[in-house]
Amino acid sequence: MALFEEEMDTSPIVSSVLSSLANYSNLTQGSKEHEEAENNEEARKKTVQAPRMGTIMGVYLPCMQNILGVILFLRMTWLVGVGGVLGTFVIVFMCCSTTMLTAISMSAIATNGVVPAGGSYYMISRSLGPEFGGAVGICFYLGTTFAGAMYILGCIEILLIYIVPAAAVFKMEGLEGAEAEAALLNNMRVYGTIVLSLMSLVVFVGVKYVNKLALVFLACVILSILAVYAGVIKTSFDPPDFPVCVLGNRTLVSKSFDICAKTIERGNGTVTTKLWRSFCDSEFLNATCDDYFTNNNVSQIQGIPGVTSGILAENLFSMFAEKNTFIEKRGIAAALDPEAPLTNTNRYVLADITSFFTLLVGIYFPSVTGIMAGSNRSGDLQDAQKSIPVGTIMAITTTSIIYMSSVILFGACVDGVVLRDKFGEGVNGNLVIGTLAWPSPWVIVFGSFFSTCGAGLQSLTGAPRLLQAISRDGIIPFLRVFGHGKANGEPTWALLLTGCICEIGIIIASLDSVAPILSMFFLMCYMFVNLACALQTLLRTPNWRPRFKFYHWALSLLGMSLCLTLMFLCSWYYAIVAMVIAGCIYKYIEFCGAEKEWGDGIRGISLSAARYALMRLEQGPPHTKNWRPQILVLVGLDGEQNVEQPRLLSLTNQLKAGKGLTIVGACVEGTYLNNQPQAQKADESLRKLMEIEKVKGFSQVVISSNLRDATSHLIQAGGLGGLRHNAVLVSFPKNWKQVEEHHRCRNFIEIVRETTAAQLALLVPKNISAYPSNGERFTEGYIDVWWIVHDGGMLMLLPFLLRQHKVWRKCKMRIFTVAQMDDNSIQMKKDLMTFLYHLRFDAEVEVVEMHDSDISAYTYEKTLVMEQRSQILKEMHLTKNEREREIQSITDVSRGSIRRKNPSNLHPQRSIAEESVTGGGEEKPEEEVQLIQGKNATPTPTSPTSPTAPTPVAMSPGEEVQMTWTDETEKTNKPAVANPDNVKDMFNMKP
Repeated sequence: MALFEEEMDTSPIVSSVLSSLANYSNLTQGSKEHEEAENNEEARKKTVQAPRMGTIMGVYLPCMQNILGVILFLRMTWLVGVGGVLGTFVIVFMCCSTTMLTAISMSAIATNGVVPAGGSYYMISRSLGPEFGGAVGICFYLGTTFAGAMYILGCIEILLIYIVPAAAVFKMEGLEGAEAEAALLNNMRVYGTIVLSLMSLVVFVGVKYVNKLALVFLACVILSILAVYAGVIKTSFDPPDFPVCVLGNRTLVSKSFDICAKTIERGNGTVTTKLWRSFCDSEFLNATCDDYFTNNNVSQIQGIPGVTSGILAENLFSMFAEKNTFIEKRGIAAALDPEAPLTNTNRYVLADITSFFTLLVGIYFPSVTGIMAGSNRSGDLQDAQKSIPVGTIMAITTTSIIYMSSVILFGACVDGVVLRDKFGEGVNGNLVIGTLAWPSPWVIVFGSFFSTCGAGLQSLTGAPRLLQAISRDGIIPFLRVFGHGKANGEPTWALLLTGCICEIGIIIASLDSVAPILSMFFLMCYMFVNLACALQTLLRTPNWRPRFKFYHWALSLLGMSLCLTLMFLCSWYYAIVAMVIAGCIYKYIEFCGAEKEWGDGIRGISLSAARYALMRLEQGPPHTKNWRPQILVLVGLDGEQNVEQPRLLSLTNQLKAGKGLTIVGACVEGTYLNNQPQAQKADESLRKLMEIEKVKGFSQVVISSNLRDATSHLIQAGGLGGLRHNAVLVSFPKNWKQVEEHHRCRNFIEIVRETTAAQLALLVPKNISAYPSNGERFTEGYIDVWWIVHDGGMLMLLPFLLRQHKVWRKCKMRIFTVAQMDDNSIQMKKDLMTFLYHLRFDAEVEVVEMHDSDISAYTYEKTLVMEQRSQILKEMHLTKNEREREIQSITDVSRGSIRRKNPSNLHPQRSIAEESVTGGGEEKPEEEVQLIQGKNATPTPTSPTSPTAPTPVAMSPGEEVQMTWTDETEKTNKPAVANPDNVKDMFNMKP
């Protein structure tokens, strides 16, 4: 009874394992739906939910199958022979460490939510945003596609070199050097194209055929590896017979001899061998032979001496070689005449490629890719949060142990001349890893052949679905056509594009050249997986709550650094090309792609950076060098909530050469509760017009009971912290003389008074509808500046900014200033030109002489009276340095008095003296102000009450003291400013 119960307990486990094996699939999520929909009769049936897979069947085995593959079977022994056991071990350790760190980051991301079809693309796009997601998704797609080309090339290499060499279309018999290499590459291209076409047809007809063979391909890989390990163990007590013929220390091509000897004894005489005839001009013993052949003996060594032979010490260190150099046996002395010409090189085994450490890294890295296989099918797992981390890390650990042990075992079993012989020319075309296998080399040959075929089919199945997922997201507009497919959803167009890209890799035809290409794309993908995990961790995003807890931002950054390092180690020019491709896709999505909001980490970075920048702006007052116009544009709305003066935004765009802040504000009358829909409509109208006029900035709509208060709120509350407007742009009120439009006039006057109180610059374009649009171009004309009252430089700055825009670029700039009849107009013009020269402005200068009665006293005092002020400084008999110190001290005192006093209570004459004097496209630094003043070249207003103490102040327009003149102030100060004669007498006073 107990035995029966035990059998009942174990039978469900066995049946569960058999069921899992029967339903094993290595295809990406979504392929099963396509498979079920291929048959119309099956499609009509009720869909039966596929059984959920566990960690072993759903993650561990698919990752193992994707990681172990063509590089292990075809290049691992060569890597050990060329790089040495130590060097190859370092390469394997670096690459496996990179994938392990990436797997840790990927596990954290994959357990932070459900990962649908698309795998790494979805992880990166939902973590770093659509721009990074699209760029890296395309890179991952290209990597998967080129991986398909690499598997197909590996399949053809096994077929033509080790299985049926006679099937070559371009015969290689009798060809040497470059001709033999070209024939091999052409054979690879022809057969590769045929195999690619057949595989694409199989995938097009239906993925169910690929799915049915998935378990067979996996069994091939596992059995092949087990056969190799069994063969290695067998070599310890029964090494295989694997002879290699060596002349001196050079390995000989096996087809060039029948017996590894120069001569043999036959009967009573000595007979020459085929090897003798290969190096001598006749078969006789007195023939003339190659010098190297004559001076060196022929010996035969065992290519696989076994684990206990001690060959490991000989294979520890690297032995890189140039292309077409001899593969030589270490430890054998050879007689070589350096002056003798090289002959019969086709009889020796030569290096087919120039080898170096970074090349080996690029060739090896594709063998550790495939760690995304588990996350790609998270929807098919019973518990994805648990299975993905455990299965992926287990698979990487297992494969890392296999690769590292393989390095040691190959180095301990096989002689270096055999390891470095990539195509087995010295051992009769045998696959070295196959010769190690037990019980037969054909286990490895056919196992690796079928595994490469299966891996190629899986790449051609997975890559189109990845492209389809990217296309259906709509973030890359020109790829939308590839989102369509057959009625069952099979990505037909994506499969066609994948086949075309894969053909590029087939045309390259060299496995060693294709491997670094896909290494770049996979490394870039892994780099951004690590970056996504590090950012989410460092930003402490509230949504970042992965179930996998064994991660850290430092590990992610280390993994990212390793990926970047390996990219440039593999191939620096391929790395740059891959980055350029990713950068172009990023910018394309940024400018042309559909807007997606996935709550990504990049937005979190933007918020953190913006907060940091705003806090930095608050730390101190802005320097005049950094001043730029930050404009609040006040626009009016009609009854439909559309902008009445759209040309205001055109002018704003033309004035934004300073690239400062732009806020477009509008007002809606009413209450917030009742007029919120109108405000939203107005905001949409503003945004649309800003997009049309290409104004980069923000829109802001304020609801208030009356327009006057709403405008006041905008002027007061616009901006944030140190990022506030310093200039207000508002259109001149139209029809202001009409009685029914008087409210416009009153509102405009209030705006003038409020901007003055807020110490903001006010820009008022009149007849704004007549201003040019952004599409117009002036081929000639002038921008005239009437510099009547010094305003801190805004009048200089506006035309400079306008001329940076293509509308005004060909216009010239003219500066008009006003002088009295008895002023020295010639000197004034000369000084003003010098002033403009130091401001780096290119403009014509005109001085207009006017009668005293045409100029008010206030306007005259605020005009640049350069000549008198310069004369005062000269009459003080100060040296240049003393003058500069005096000016600086006065400047400091003036700035302090401005900050301490209320502008409304300032004495008019004091405010005139404290006006700023410098201006231009950017405010002049203090050193430049001092230099110009010292050279008698600075136009500055002079205080009538203090002739010996001129007070220049270098202030930005936003810091100016602006006075509103009233009748009371004019009466109070009439004797001081109203009479021009008094002013002239003051300028003639001696210090």
